[in-house]
Amino acid sequence: MFLLCAGMRLLGVLPCRQSRREQPIFTTRAHVFQIDPSTKKNWVPASKQAVTVSYFYDVTRNSYRIISVDGAKVIINSTITPNMTFTKTSQKFGQWADSRANTVFGLGFSSEQQLTKFAEKFQEVKEAARLARDKSQEKIETSSNHSQASSINGTDDEKASCAGPANTHLKSENDKLKIALTQRAAGWTAPTLPVTAWPPPGSAANVKKWEIELQTLRESNARLTTALQDSAASVEQWKRQFSLCRDENDRLRNKIDELEEQCSEINREKEKNTQLKRRIEELELELQEKETELIDLRKQSEIIPQLMSECEYVSEKLEAAERDNQNLEDKVRSLKTDIEESKYRQRHLKVELKSFLEVLDGKIDDLHDFRRGLSKLGADN
Repeated sequence: MFLLCAGMRLLGVLPCRQSRREQPIFTTRAHVFQIDPSTKKNWVPASKQAVTVSYFYDVTRNSYRIISVDGAKVIINSTITPNMTFTKTSQKFGQWADSRANTVFGLGFSSEQQLTKFAEKFQEVKEAARLARDKSQEKIETSSNHSQASSINGTDDEKASCAGPANTHLKSENDKLKIALTQRAAGWTAPTLPVTAWPPPGSAANVKKWEIELQTLRESNARLTTALQDSAASVEQWKRQFSLCRDENDRLRNKIDELEEQCSEINREKEKNTQLKRRIEELELELQEKETELIDLRKQSEIIPQLMSECEYVSEKLEAAERDNQNLEDKVRSLKTDIEESKYRQRHLKVELKSFLEVLDGKIDDLHDFRRGLSKLGADN
């Protein structure tokens, strides 16, 4: 493991400070393959022998990677995403596609147990990556919603908290100022209070006091007018901010609609990928069947020389049998000729025998006649 980390640090895949934040969580050994980029069908060996393949976890980025190094060459550097799928294509072989690297990685294990452990770890890491992505999205959405709500609600609250008291105070001060000016213009009539509470009308002290109060009210009116103008300017600014927030909200809604369309396209692409995976599995099964047929044909091709020697031996025996057959046919023809000749002689002998029998019968008849004559002669004597 130390050699693996040192090699990756030398190649820049795992820097020194990154080696402290990125630690291996699972390690195994397997033969590494990559899909042929030209045909996208055949596997190309990436390692000459079984090499170390490890899962790494990056604490800072909260991400997972599969890394493998063969000597001084990095043959796998794949970041795991929730969209990836590890597929078992046989009892000792599995594969996954990396869209960032634009390739498909394949691993050949020495046993089915190693393949099962690697696939289970891939599923765990994939689920952890999905949870990390969901948490980051939730944080982004929460911060975005909070900022929008604070910008909109804060604007309304500031309007209510600033504009409300300021307007109320301004109206009350204006009402007081109007009343005071009206009383001043009318020569000021004492209110219905005890006389001792107010200075008598027309006195110099009272006039001076009301001049000072009028000046104070004018200054207060000027301050209130300025505050009212500032409040109106703030209201306009808040209106502009609200309009900007509303435009931003519309833009975000349009962005959400675009993202939903992209998600639907991604789902369609996932369906296409699923169909392609099924087709790839079917083609792999067909390929395995063809490989089995090829092995059978190779075995049969090993038997062909023996069969050819046997065929030559049989051919020689067949030629000898044909020669024997020809000899036998010649003998049969000669025998047929002999038979025909014997039949001819038999017919000739039959004719001669028949004529001989006829002569013999005549002779016998003559002997019978001669015997009867002798018998008669003997009887007469």
